[in-house]
Formats: sequence, C-alpha cells, structure tokens
Amino acid sequence: MRLSRRTASVSLAVALVLTLAYEAVPQARVTADDRESADARVPADERDSADPFGAACRIRVTGSKVTAYCHNPYPETDRVSLHVECARWWDIDTDSSPVEAGPAQTVRLTGRCWKEVGDVWISHRRES
Repeated sequence: MRLSRRTASVSLAVALVLTLAYEAVPQARVTADDRESADARVPADERDSADPFGAACRIRVTGSKVTAYCHNPYPETDRVSLHVECARWWDIDTDSSPVEAGPAQTVRLTGRCWKEVGDVWISHRRES
C-alpha cells in the first residue's frame, strides 16, 4: 500500500513539472496570415513552378540568439539567408550573407540581437 502511494505521488509530481515546463516554452503559432506573408516572400515565378525547390528550415530562438538549420532535399542549389528583426527600436536588425545549400546538404545559420528577438525568417534564392 505504501509503495503505491509513493509511486502515485512521484507520478503526480513528474506530470506537474512536465506540464509547467511545457507551458513555459514559447509555442510557435502559425496563422493563415503568416502563411500568406511567407508565400509573399517567395517570388511568384518560383512559387508556381512545377519543379520543387527550396530547403526546409528549422528556426530556434533562444533568448537573443537565433539558430537555423536548412536542409535541401532537392537537386538544385538553394542560397539561403537568415533575417533577424529585433524587438527593440535601438537594436540592429541583421541579414546574413547567402549560404549555398547544395543537394542533400544541411547548413547552419546564426544571428542575434542584444535583447529580444522580434521576427525571424529565411529567404531562398535559386543559384544563377
């Protein structure tokens, strides 16, 4: 009997800690407006083309630092750039130099603000 109460208490404590930890992590919410604005950043001729193009990118914001990993599963090279817009008016926004993500290649892009990060996005360009 005593062992099951102890197990129940530990299970309850772990569940509570996991729930609080999940609530503390900022969750990305993508709305229809976000999808439309992301589509607007890609030129119309590239959006409507029949051949697939563009690296898939994962962006992580940790405090004032931004890290993006872009993997290109397609045979055409994608030139990706990281754009960081800082939340404070006096903080300098940054745009990284284009980095070539070749076929089946993953590249890492980093950026930062002095304080909070306001917005982050990746731009894609076909290699000329």
